[in-house]
Amino acid sequence: MADLFHLNDIERRLSENALKVLEKRYLTKDPEGKVIETVDGLFRRVARAIAAPESHFAGSTWRREDLEEAFYRMMTDLDFLPNSPTLMNAGKPLGQLAACFVLPVPDTLEGIFEAIKQAALIHKSGGGTGFSFSRLRPANDLVASTSGVSSGPVSFMKVFNTATETIKQGGTRRGANMGILRVDHPDILEFITAKEDDETLTNFNLSVGITDEFMETLDRDGEYDLINPRTGKAVKSLKASKVFNMIVERAWRNGEPGIVFLDRINRDQPTPHVGMIESTNPCGEQPLLPFESCNLGSLNLARFIRREGDSAQVDYDRLREVVHLAVRFLDNVIEVNKYPFPEIEEMTKANRKIGLGVMGWADLLIALHIPYNSEAALTLAEELMRFIRREAWEASTQLGRERGAFPNFPGSALQRRGMPPVRNATVTTIAPTGTISLIAGCSSGIEPLFAIAFAKNVLDKERLFEVNPQFVEIAKAKGFYSKELIEKVAAQGHLKNLPGIPDWVRKIFVTSHEISPEWHVRMQAAFQKNTDNAVSKTVNFPHEATIKDVEVVFRLAHTLGCKGITVYRDGSRQAQVLTAGAGTPAKSAPSTVPPRIVPRPRPTRTTGVTERTPIGCGNLYVTVNSDEQGICEVFTSLGRAGGCPSQSEATARLASMALRAGIDVQEIIDQLKGIRCLSTLKRSGPNGRKVLSCPDAIGRAIEQVYLQRKAPTPGSTPEGVPPAETASLGEGQSIPCPECQAPLTHDGGCVMCRACGYSRCG
Repeated sequence: MADLFHLNDIERRLSENALKVLEKRYLTKDPEGKVIETVDGLFRRVARAIAAPESHFAGSTWRREDLEEAFYRMMTDLDFLPNSPTLMNAGKPLGQLAACFVLPVPDTLEGIFEAIKQAALIHKSGGGTGFSFSRLRPANDLVASTSGVSSGPVSFMKVFNTATETIKQGGTRRGANMGILRVDHPDILEFITAKEDDETLTNFNLSVGITDEFMETLDRDGEYDLINPRTGKAVKSLKASKVFNMIVERAWRNGEPGIVFLDRINRDQPTPHVGMIESTNPCGEQPLLPFESCNLGSLNLARFIRREGDSAQVDYDRLREVVHLAVRFLDNVIEVNKYPFPEIEEMTKANRKIGLGVMGWADLLIALHIPYNSEAALTLAEELMRFIRREAWEASTQLGRERGAFPNFPGSALQRRGMPPVRNATVTTIAPTGTISLIAGCSSGIEPLFAIAFAKNVLDKERLFEVNPQFVEIAKAKGFYSKELIEKVAAQGHLKNLPGIPDWVRKIFVTSHEISPEWHVRMQAAFQKNTDNAVSKTVNFPHEATIKDVEVVFRLAHTLGCKGITVYRDGSRQAQVLTAGAGTPAKSAPSTVPPRIVPRPRPTRTTGVTERTPIGCGNLYVTVNSDEQGICEVFTSLGRAGGCPSQSEATARLASMALRAGIDVQEIIDQLKGIRCLSTLKRSGPNGRKVLSCPDAIGRAIEQVYLQRKAPTPGSTPEGVPPAETASLGEGQSIPCPECQAPLTHDGGCVMCRACGYSRCG
């Protein structure tokens, strides 16, 4: 690198990590893998290629040469960076510049394998793909042409996954997919549990497509129909609570599946006359119609700070200029892009969607001395994104005057709202930003800081510290900086419990795991209010979070108008890295004779809770006990004589036996809840719940304990989860990067290393 980089202006502004990432993943190489491009040359190549179409438009207000220079300065000043495929491929023969694609998966064998071929071409060119598998007939459904039966969506997803595994995107990274299945598809339960095996669908992020009807049914604790997409007819019904609780519990275990709110997405989509949106890109921030693609770019908010003495504020005047230039840049990308196949070019140019977003949000808040988890931060988020969106639409309107509106503008929701002919169907998206934020030297997307400092090993000998530069600046200015302090911060990642640090510093340098999940969701919702497409955001939970905590966040995301939600509980996926490879236990051959299930003995010591519930026969007291393996027994008693205590006792005994026999707790709950008794009073029980019978009260009591039970402390095992699945590295630590051993961060279903740029989705 010493011979290649001569530390010109742009290289002096980049960190050592940024230079390494550019060399490894972005700079042009010869056939032998030798770097033959400088950093300055990369940005000049991109600027020249993206400015080239300007001369095609007679009404342009820019000369091509001047625009090239403006694009070059905008990128080298680190005010704005486009998505990775544009940096990698602009001005090169490959020329595929878009990051996000959605492909249709029709319900025919020919159509399915055509989609696999198309996805392979996209992955080869550097893009990620999203699919809805909701149109595929369910498993064991009729296939008339062969007189056989279908294998179902999940089975075909495994074929997509295998194809992805064999292809590297432009020689830089493996392909990533989003798989979505509607909540009313007959195979939804198989889909929800599809990634319980860590070796399955490793190149997919999964999300359940949730409808408003489902959420309404969930609120009234009802059942909903599962619809066969081949016939359009209902085939069975399920309790909405059973499905929702299963989604929540699996997300608590390993972060998947996430959820997307399909009706919320389609209420906002600009071209309903063209079609309905069924899927998103791999990280969920870009809902797209079948065959649509979208190119993204992000403003580095850390660069738009105006300082006056000791105070700082957002430099809206300069931000306006860069927003207008960035919109022109992204629209030009659509012109110069080389599309993987004709259907994508046709649909992309018909709608001309672009996604201008932000990164460096946490850095901006720190500069303004605003804590991430504060009302002031939410207010600024709405104000700032409203400004960016307004100026982006103004820029698109100007382009519409110069170049014409996007072809599907007539009949669009934008025209019906009275907007002038605009160039682009959408203009704003909040992407995770990943490696481009590393290049820019800023925080990722709208995420809080992951850590204030962390240690990394160089050549297994030298131990170096990666420290947030704003913290170093403040610590030195306020006189509490020391090498010993940095070592302590790096050891735990945050400032909690460290002496000598002012409280206001602790508040503005709050890290992701110190922020309550509700604040994560509220921040996502604040940005979503003024974002055309969607927002990529991971809601981080501490390891000890409960299943109930995840449920609250999922419901809050729907209430606040988010278009989707992704969660990650600290330590819940670490076994995938720590136990990969050797040491995987061999699977025994299936037995032809089902084994007899014998309940384990009642434990000597248990702990539990007792809930009093008014019923038709008086007060029913339900005691639910647990031991170290989970819920293990239920007892009941009536507060006064009468009624049917024998039936309540029988129900409790059978439930206890099923619990100790290893029957899924949710199945027991579903069997008991909803049973009615004519003797039961028509009045609410605890927390306003209406109790229908003694079995219903027992089922609800078990459910409350099940949802509110605490996750294990590191080293122990939660109910029904093998010990390896909860391996933890300790407070403030994370999964080590497989390439450099620095900590990995989670974002939108993907992991990324802030030290070397390693990333992987799925």
